[in-house]
Amino acid sequence: MFLEKLFGRSPLKDQAHDLYVAAVRQARQEPFYAACGVPDTLDGRFDLIVLHVFLLLRGLKKGGEAGQRLGQAVLEVMFDDMDQNLREMGVGDLSVGKKVKAMARAFYGRSQAYGDALEPGAAADALEQALDRNVYGRQAPRPPQLAALAAYVRAAADIALKAPYETVSAEGIPYPPAPTPS
Repeated sequence: MFLEKLFGRSPLKDQAHDLYVAAVRQARQEPFYAACGVPDTLDGRFDLIVLHVFLLLRGLKKGGEAGQRLGQAVLEVMFDDMDQNLREMGVGDLSVGKKVKAMARAFYGRSQAYGDALEPGAAADALEQALDRNVYGRQAPRPPQLAALAAYVRAAADIALKAPYETVSAEGIPYPPAPTPS
């Protein structure tokens, strides 16, 4: 952090920041909350950011070692952002580290669940179960809301795998449109 302030950010960190901002922008689209019924709370917002960063990292995996480095930089930007947001919300310095670690565990757990659910051969409703458990938590969505979010995630995951690495690493995933009310 000190060296960044002294010498400026690296091009990799700038690129990672831009990709993270694009994922957050997509996650904050109103239809996810209105059409899909994701709770418009800190938890709901966090879960949609996690979901979109997971999709981004899926697209970056195609880049081999360069994609791994960029993906790691995206995660660093994301957790730095989470740290900053916690501090701005008034969380005490002694608690921030613990909360960020809990967020990291949540990210990796959710990423594993989504990755497993998108694998060929996964149960037909595995993604719906993972989304219900992780995105909606205690607030049960209506079946059409869950179906709309799952269809969106499947489409975005497919795009992430098919989009050229050069596109994903430069611009992010060309996400499908956010679900609309049915």
